[in-house]
Amino acid sequence: MLDIAIIGAGPAGLAAALRLHQKGFSPRIYETVPELKPLGVGLDVKTYAAEEFDQLGLLDEFRSISVEARESIFYNKYGQEIYAELCGKAAGYEYEQRFVHRGILQMLLYRTVIERLGDDAVVQGARLTSYDQDADKVTLHLQHADGRTEDVTADVLVAADGIKSVVRRQMHPESAEPVYSGITMWRGTTLMEPFRDGHTILHIGAPDISSMIVYPIADDFEGSGKSLVNWVVEATRDESIEDWNQLGSIDEVMHYYDQCKIPFLDVQQMLRDNREVYLFPLIRHDPLDSWTDGRVVLIGDAAHAMYPRGGNGACQSIVDGNTLATKLAEIADPAEALKAFEGERLKMVNAIVMSHRGEGYEVIRRMVEERTEGQPFDDIEKVLPLEEANAIFSGYHAMVGQKRIGFAQDEATGFRTDDALTGAKAGAEAAR
Repeated sequence: MLDIAIIGAGPAGLAAALRLHQKGFSPRIYETVPELKPLGVGLDVKTYAAEEFDQLGLLDEFRSISVEARESIFYNKYGQEIYAELCGKAAGYEYEQRFVHRGILQMLLYRTVIERLGDDAVVQGARLTSYDQDADKVTLHLQHADGRTEDVTADVLVAADGIKSVVRRQMHPESAEPVYSGITMWRGTTLMEPFRDGHTILHIGAPDISSMIVYPIADDFEGSGKSLVNWVVEATRDESIEDWNQLGSIDEVMHYYDQCKIPFLDVQQMLRDNREVYLFPLIRHDPLDSWTDGRVVLIGDAAHAMYPRGGNGACQSIVDGNTLATKLAEIADPAEALKAFEGERLKMVNAIVMSHRGEGYEVIRRMVEERTEGQPFDDIEKVLPLEEANAIFSGYHAMVGQKRIGFAQDEATGFRTDDALTGAKAGAEAAR
């Protein structure tokens, strides 16, 4: 049985360990931080990733820490509705789409790894500095938090060490220095009364100016009777360090939403009432032409770091672990197994990376901004017909492996809510 070492105890590394364990392997994870803590904000977990949790035997526990998504609604910068679609089971899929706090999900996966693989399955405070390999093994050079250094050998090295991957830097030194896109994200949470039915994700604004995504990630948070709501704002800004846990201030982006009037949500009040704000620059990590080096393989953000748009980064990372475990179980030669994993995943995931670098389905908000010349509209159907929007969304969902139910039968899978006409009139009057 192969001796497999995983670098990184984020969702990608932990999920990969669980998938490998299902195939009979006993991997060991090495994590840089001395103690894992539930840090971060929200994740949008798509239906195909919910299926992964079911196959891991964790669907019920995942449901208990997350919120079901039932609808997704898009607005211009005035708060006028552009388009809506149903999500998950509400749209006819077998599995739900769900919203969850990243840190809480990570701790669920961590606890499960310890329960199934043993107390020594995750070594914390162990930072990989580099690796060497020969025809038979890989040697990991580790630096421990107490100052010790250690060399560990393994048959396979799985690098799930994220956007600052040491393994990626060594494997692809020509791609070691990514480029700042000019766009920064402000990510935060607010404890508040649920909006709409408590199961809705909102997409707000003109992407060329500023864009906002809002969704709940916990019901009755800590017994408060309120929802913990995750929000993300994009806007241009000077470059900052690439760190998911860098603190920021909402004062820089409040003014973008002065004219935004949504009937059921006070956007500015939500931002002012934040519990935490993190700053993160969108960095362009160019897609790689290879994720493997002999017995070493990249997965997750280390392999395909993508802009956190469209909710597919973490989801695709979890799928990586499933495919990797399957190939290692089926193919005796580790290097050949890693190449087979790469062959199945690389081209498809790189296409998602490039789509997220653009706008994905969020392009409809830019289209409306351009077609209205930045002004409120009176009738969205004259600006962006439902049929046109449906085609855009169906193409995107098919690309990421979540083909829309009913579209092949020419069903109108998107819609406009009962508030759409009211919102159009209110937005137009507010702008005048």
